[in-house]
Amino acid sequence: MYEKLGELQQGYNTVTDMDSKHPDMLQDIGVYRLSAGDGETLHDEGKETAVLLMEGSITLEWNGHVQDISRGNVFDEDPWCLHVPKGVQVIVTAKGESEVLMQKTDNAADFAPKLYTPEDCSSTVAGEGVWNGTAERVIRTIFDHDNAPYSNLVIGEVISYPGRWSSYPPHHHDQPEVYYYKFDRPQGFGCAMVGPDAYRVEHNSYITIPGSLDHPQATAPGYAMYFCWMIRHLDDNPWTERIMEEEHTWLLEENAKIWPDR
Repeated sequence: MYEKLGELQQGYNTVTDMDSKHPDMLQDIGVYRLSAGDGETLHDEGKETAVLLMEGSITLEWNGHVQDISRGNVFDEDPWCLHVPKGVQVIVTAKGESEVLMQKTDNAADFAPKLYTPEDCSSTVAGEGVWNGTAERVIRTIFDHDNAPYSNLVIGEVISYPGRWSSYPPHHHDQPEVYYYKFDRPQGFGCAMVGPDAYRVEHNSYITIPGSLDHPQATAPGYAMYFCWMIRHLDDNPWTERIMEEEHTWLLEENAKIWPDR
């Protein structure tokens, strides 16, 4: 499923909702557009919450902690992300024009809140040196089952270079996933494939990916594409790996030969 939010409205812009909008994603996801002085109080007695600064400057307050954070843009700077369990109140106050993504899901577990800094982010260059560089991209993992096994969520980011592919080779997993897109220029675009369907993705758009469907992406030349990837673990079946589509696994062979060099 594809949808474009377009120009973000002031305040909260809903991407998914567990009760009413793409409930099969099992997550509440939305983006706040805030101006200087705007404040939002986030508090949920049954759901864990991740608060990701996409751009701008904000103050975060939780459990007696106060932290000022800023981010120029998602392309050049690694993320800040606050992750809290149910019952913890988070106050977000904008110090300037800012965009903040929120991700929530139900979780009865109690755990210590953690503010993930840019230094905590695991960042790798995937696709480097293979397939003539056609799928080289940056994958950032903020938290997943490895470093937050108590969570029911996964959140990370991808920077897809102009004219390149990402989420490649095609893969799937049982758990539902959402991609939220931005481009370095507002007229930028790319292509998202979900199973047999293809969509033109644009600035401030998203796709929902049901479990078991593969989802490769391509970026138009001249434009850099960003997407925040958000997965919801299933009960007794957490996301731990990407399952490559069998017919494309030959691409993973060492020194795989592709046309025109084969």
